[in-house]
Amino acid sequence: MRRFTIFWVGLALAATASAQSPSEDVAKLIAEGKNNNRAFQTLEHFTGKFGPRLTGSPNLERAQQWAVSQLKAWGYENARLEKWGEVPVGFERGKRQSVKMISPWKSEMVFSTPAWTPGTNGKVTITPIMQPETMEEFNRVKDSLKGGWVLMRRPTGMRGPQGGPTEVDRALDTAGLAGRIYGTADERVHTGGRFTGLTMSNLPKEVQVRVRKSDYDTIAVAVKAGRETKLEIDIENRFIEGPIPQYNVIADLPGSDKADEMVIVCGHFDSWDGPGSVGANDNGTGSTVTLESARLFRKLGIKPKRTIRFILWSGEEQGLLGSRAYVEMHKDSMDKVSAVFNDDGGTNYQGGYQCLENMVPMLKAAMAPVEAAFPDLTMKLDVLKEMPRGGSSDHAPFNWQGVPGFFTIEAGRADYGFVWHTQNDTPRNSIPEYLVQSSTNAAVVALNIANADTLLPRGPKPGPGTGLTVNRPAGGVRNYYHDHSHDDGEHDHTDDYIEFVLDWLVRYLGILK
Repeated sequence: MRRFTIFWVGLALAATASAQSPSEDVAKLIAEGKNNNRAFQTLEHFTGKFGPRLTGSPNLERAQQWAVSQLKAWGYENARLEKWGEVPVGFERGKRQSVKMISPWKSEMVFSTPAWTPGTNGKVTITPIMQPETMEEFNRVKDSLKGGWVLMRRPTGMRGPQGGPTEVDRALDTAGLAGRIYGTADERVHTGGRFTGLTMSNLPKEVQVRVRKSDYDTIAVAVKAGRETKLEIDIENRFIEGPIPQYNVIADLPGSDKADEMVIVCGHFDSWDGPGSVGANDNGTGSTVTLESARLFRKLGIKPKRTIRFILWSGEEQGLLGSRAYVEMHKDSMDKVSAVFNDDGGTNYQGGYQCLENMVPMLKAAMAPVEAAFPDLTMKLDVLKEMPRGGSSDHAPFNWQGVPGFFTIEAGRADYGFVWHTQNDTPRNSIPEYLVQSSTNAAVVALNIANADTLLPRGPKPGPGTGLTVNRPAGGVRNYYHDHSHDDGEHDHTDDYIEFVLDWLVRYLGILK
């Protein structure tokens, strides 16, 4: 055992020694990345041109086609769309998106509706009814509920109303409502939604409007005071008949020595699509980092020893659909993947990685040139006993198969919770200098790991039952909710992973219903 340990320590030290002096290629990447970086321009371009990119929407399809053509223009002749599955029903929002109070006061409201839910049939004027609190109250007003709108009492979070459904909620489900209006816990309005189980013959009929807390309070004060309260609502939501094929964007920088082995640099290209959002920071920034690092390599003509694969995932927001399917489709080559570097933490800079002790020498050497080039943007390695099994982003399916998958530690001044799935997810909340560091670091670390003498060391392969690796689409538990009103900005989507697991248990094992 002692000889075995000395052998691996020797290999790690040799890898460290060979990478401590930045190579000419690394120096070129840093110079180009720092001085001629185009990441923020790329972010502004595709978010402005295509807007939000919901999985199953025409916006995402157009953006993916643009990404492939852009990669080809940079010299990636193998840039392509790789199909991972289908969405049963597509969805997009039209230009008419408006909620206003017109009586007793006039007020424009900030709102959203869940994806894959209907809008209004043109402009409607409604008088909201305060949600009954007891079945006795429900029975008193039930005749006025059919075709009516109810102002719900409980606030809604990222996944839906807080708490499980009550007896009154279930009664409202059968009352024939035209719509419900929810308030949020603060001034953020989150957008989510599920296509699980949908077909064109069983589409939801009820409109669900979420307004920010201050707008909800304005409505509630008027209704509770008995004032004549009227809202004007015009929401254009469209369902698209499926099935609609879905893709990941892939481009390879072929290795010169060990082309069958690879390093993956990635981020998810899909986003939520609530009014106001263009998916700039979740995850336009991670997609931009991936694209800019790809551009740097081709601009400089750098050829790594191992292949570097750049991937823009889709279906991430609905349960890691694109990355899970990719791992299943390419399962025979997982032993050839040295590492997966996934950027999905918003606009903050790449501040390091969570890793195992045996990975420290290679990762430390790989990121050392970037630490020297950006001394004010400190980086670190958090050493764990085992690689994370949760973390609901696209690194997770690789970790479940024993492939080192990294969700970059996001460091900096940005408040991710402010933009995460909200109306605030726009480029004005992105930080250009952080994108410079992140895209440069993504390229440098990928090159150093691709040029290392060995693949990145691995930990033990997860045993049976750790990680859900079945090749099935994931959605979300419609009656499971999490309140994100107090979430901070430092996270790795672990809470999303919990909901992903619960969704799987509900739909495939028939429990927790």
